Amino acid sequence: MKTLDIDFISDIACPWCVIGLRALEQALERISPVLQVTLRFQPFELNPQMPPEGQDLLEHLGAKYRIGPEQIAQNQSALRERGAALGFAFGPRARIWNTFDAHRLLHAAGLQDLAVQRRLKHALLQAYHGEGANPGEPALLLRLAVEAGLDAATAQQLIASDQHAEAVREAEAFWQQAGIQAVPAVVINRQHLISGGQPPELFEQALRQIAGLP
Repeated sequence: MKTLDIDFISDIACPWCVIGLRALEQALERISPVLQVTLRFQPFELNPQMPPEGQDLLEHLGAKYRIGPEQIAQNQSALRERGAALGFAFGPRARIWNTFDAHRLLHAAGLQDLAVQRRLKHALLQAYHGEGANPGEPALLLRLAVEAGLDAATAQQLIASDQHAEAVREAEAFWQQAGIQAVPAVVINRQHLISGGQPPELFEQALRQIAGLP
């Protein structure tokens, strides 16, 4: 069986990362009988200077991208349509939050078990993009970590400390130095890059080509 290593570089605050992950996973399901994949989630912060109290979403998007409420509403409508087609329901999001602690937790999960990391990634994306929850809130992080399969005491200690902070910053710097400036970014075998929230068909075609599958 053919094998591939995939690094999925993304931020919990990124709605297009939801689209990209869902599409990638649908592509993987289609070719799973003939392809074995190791999927790792790598950190990227869209807003590393975001304070713990967060920022109003419309205010943030308007200032960052210089667009008005009408354009923001159109963009969100397009996201909802893409999400629905992939089985994800985008809910209302009033604020944008700091995601660094979530990345530390994801790093710890990845050290334990990549399946646990994947479950936690999905839970964090659902909490923020589906339910509008703060993915940096300690109680939420703890609950999601335990539900994903992390030990409660270990997770609680990590959340209350700066454990894995250096490792996350090193990983972020590595991918930025490798040329990743926007997410989602899907890097295959540390050689091939697929950028953005592409449709499942494009992911499948690219994976088949890279793996040498018909």
